[in-house]
Amino acid sequence: MTATTHPLQLQPGFSARRRWTVLAVCCLSMFLVGLDTTIVNVGLPEIGRALGVGTRSLEWTVDAYTLVLAGLLISSGALADRFGRRRVFQTGLVVFGAASLVCAIAPSVGVLVAARALQGVGASMLSPVALAIVVNAVPDPKERARAIGVWAAVFGLSMAAGPVVGGALIEGFGWRALFWINAPVVVAALVLSAVFVPESRARRAQRPDLPGQALLTAVIAVSVGVLIEGPHIGWTSPLALGAYAFTAVAAAGFVWVESRRPEPLMDPRLFRHRAFSGAVLGAVAVFVALNVTLLLNTLYLQDGRGWTPLAAGTATLPMAVGATVCAPWSGRLVGRRGPRPPLLLAGGFLTAGGLCLVGLDQDTGVPLLLLAYALIGIGFGFANAPLTNTAISGLPPGRAAVAGAITSTARQFGSALGIALAGGLVAGTAPTGLAEASRPGWALVAACGLFLFLVALASRPGKAPAGS
Repeated sequence: MTATTHPLQLQPGFSARRRWTVLAVCCLSMFLVGLDTTIVNVGLPEIGRALGVGTRSLEWTVDAYTLVLAGLLISSGALADRFGRRRVFQTGLVVFGAASLVCAIAPSVGVLVAARALQGVGASMLSPVALAIVVNAVPDPKERARAIGVWAAVFGLSMAAGPVVGGALIEGFGWRALFWINAPVVVAALVLSAVFVPESRARRAQRPDLPGQALLTAVIAVSVGVLIEGPHIGWTSPLALGAYAFTAVAAAGFVWVESRRPEPLMDPRLFRHRAFSGAVLGAVAVFVALNVTLLLNTLYLQDGRGWTPLAAGTATLPMAVGATVCAPWSGRLVGRRGPRPPLLLAGGFLTAGGLCLVGLDQDTGVPLLLLAYALIGIGFGFANAPLTNTAISGLPPGRAAVAGAITSTARQFGSALGIALAGGLVAGTAPTGLAEASRPGWALVAACGLFLFLVALASRPGKAPAGS
């Protein structure tokens, strides 16, 4: 299999300063991708009131983005290998920027959901390049682990800061500002990439895998879609049962097709490596926990307790701080002691944060809420670097970029799954019942933390990730 997310091939004389400048440009794009994964959460009640829609449609405004992003990440990396990484990267920025403008002027929820899906197309062209540079541009394993910590800090900051930034924008300018804000960032990234990022292509580009892409997209979209629509159509209705069957058949078909292609989109044999498969499932769990937290926080504080978007977004500030501070620390821990210690810390903090709120009620004190969000943010910050390194070190060196693409897909699938699960728990619930209805969600967050302990046991206990 040809790796789909190789970074630029550094030429002799390409200085360390230039490499880190290129990394900074790509981290800017990652900040944009991560921010748009969560910034809309805090605006959902305001969007619902403005466009006259309920929770189910609001879930699609978030998941339309993450579903498309998850489904196209690997293929977009392959396109970059074939047609030029800078070219595809800049195309992604243009598509993302144009879609953001459509979101900002959307007259209906249908247009908004379609534009959010188009944003996902653009974002899929940005993520593989950024992570591949972090993984491959720094050859020393310990330094690479620290670099991944920086990348994780930027991505974690963008994800966790989304509700804070979103709340401030809504308070000052209305919900449409959530999308207008992307314009200056896209313009800056376009200019900087034109100046600093050289063009590069793979020595031998992977052939397109259209059957694999179609089946992967179908599995992701239908599995998450039935979770969103389940409360509305009925979990045992013929339509729901048909969706379950379709997902199972499509998943089996995907494994069958990919195991027989010479250059598959995602080789199922990779999951025979225990550390790799554990890290991929761990990435899903972490992002399920994060997105369950963000959506339940938004609905509980704004609809259940009448807080403003700014106040609800500010409540997650401890989460943003925890993620930002602990992500680079986690990268250094991985470099010195391997992935197991930070994974254990991540599991412990996530579990504690979820358990803080399993008894949530209408009058739960603000200090307990802030403590829970801080613990979850710290757990999220510790998780990303070791999960990425565990996936990479669990495979042969030539497949490091493939591992990066698959773990990126897992993160976005986890985001979509978390939104669907949290929305399903509270769908149709009166504002006064949101606290009680959300309790299973907080138990789920704790369970995701406990799962990371298993991932830690599956990871390599060595001092540093050995050369991938």
